[in-house]
Amino acid sequence: MNKEPITLNGLNKLKEELIFLKEKKRPEIVASIAEARSHGDLKENAEYHAAKEEQSHNEGRITEINDIIARANVIDVTKLNNEGKVIFGSTVYLEDLDTGEKINYKIVGRDEADLKQKLIFFQSPIGKGLIGKNKSDLVEINTPSGVKNFEIKDVKYI
Repeated sequence: MNKEPITLNGLNKLKEELIFLKEKKRPEIVASIAEARSHGDLKENAEYHAAKEEQSHNEGRITEINDIIARANVIDVTKLNNEGKVIFGSTVYLEDLDTGEKINYKIVGRDEADLKQKLIFFQSPIGKGLIGKNKSDLVEINTPSGVKNFEIKDVKYI
């Protein structure tokens, strides 16, 4: 079983989702199935089939989250002493040297990556390009949309 790195915050979010799926969503689906069953013939009962499909998706996600939690290698970056070095879990403040835009990313595991929330997977091109670099470094990263040039303005462990 391969251990997957995850931040403490990412693990907590997964646990919250698991509780929601088990304690709220699962009973709702069971009630929907019971309601649909009461309508009679199951062969042509679209509500029943939709509820069963939803149940399958829900149970699949529960299994997936349980697997992720079982393989989790929780890294609490606040407990690490790593002045200015980009590591898993750190938040990196960058300046795009081509546009002047200031951006920041938190380096996270696969299951918590979400570009809209500025959470990037440590194995993504930008994640790989930043890991191991230090504050004030100039970094050139090959991305699917072309070469990006950044200056690392700051690195925080929050």
